[in-house]
Amino acid sequence: MLNTERPSAQHRELDRYADERLIAALVDDQRHAVAAVAAAQTDLARAVEAAVPRLRGGGRLVYVGAGTSGRLGLLDSVELPPTFSWPPQRALALLAGGQRAMFEAIEGAEDRADQGALDIDRLPVNKQDVVLLIAASGTTPYVIGALRAARRRGALTIALANNPGTPIVMEADIGIVLDTGSEVISGSTRLKAGTAQKIALNTLSSAMMVRLNKVFGNLMVDVNPSNAKLYRRALDLTIGATGCSEDLARTTLEACGCRVKVAIVAILGDLGVAEAATRLDGVDGSVRAALNRRPIR
Repeated sequence: MLNTERPSAQHRELDRYADERLIAALVDDQRHAVAAVAAAQTDLARAVEAAVPRLRGGGRLVYVGAGTSGRLGLLDSVELPPTFSWPPQRALALLAGGQRAMFEAIEGAEDRADQGALDIDRLPVNKQDVVLLIAASGTTPYVIGALRAARRRGALTIALANNPGTPIVMEADIGIVLDTGSEVISGSTRLKAGTAQKIALNTLSSAMMVRLNKVFGNLMVDVNPSNAKLYRRALDLTIGATGCSEDLARTTLEACGCRVKVAIVAILGDLGVAEAATRLDGVDGSVRAALNRRPIR
């Protein structure tokens, strides 16, 4: 029996707990999710190291999953464009059952290995792409079909599963095990197994974006200020990185189309926004490298 499906030895009378004790049991069990991701840090780092050159060369991030795992992958994919100005056409998600499965359970869709392969072929995935395959069980046919098709096409395959020794972990180029064990509500992998997947996906994609020069220090300097909240964030990031006044930050951002990295380089490097943008283009968007080319005031 898979670890995630094994009945938990704890809380056998969970349904009889008073509310406070019930909440405490559910919250406490989530702590194992963090521990499971921490135990996988070496493999997570290997995945980032392998993925970044392909992404730098124009590859796409393709998330594949079913049910909770698929929805978590889609969530990670849609957050990359506003957070890091990652092109939306390079952050794709495949769900068993199609996009409708985001909002309702499409029973039986996860059992279609042939559909997983077909969805990969329809993109089509290529050798520059990075395919993230997510399945708590590690045995989901739809995900296995997608994995095998992606490998045939030469893509880098990275698997996330909550059970060791399972097909997607063993067959992927890099298999990452998030061994969360049995669930407090037995078999409900939307609980700590899903939490561990969310943490791991956040960690992977954020680390990739750091390596792709989307971050300066620990500041999210490639944000796409597409609404009032994000415009305010762009202002605060510019001020925080440069120590300039709000007026100068606002004027510079308006002059460069609200590109925070350009504003930072222009202000710290005492440059016009056009020259700041050119310098960034010449160093693959690295704020630090662009600034090192000219003494800072």
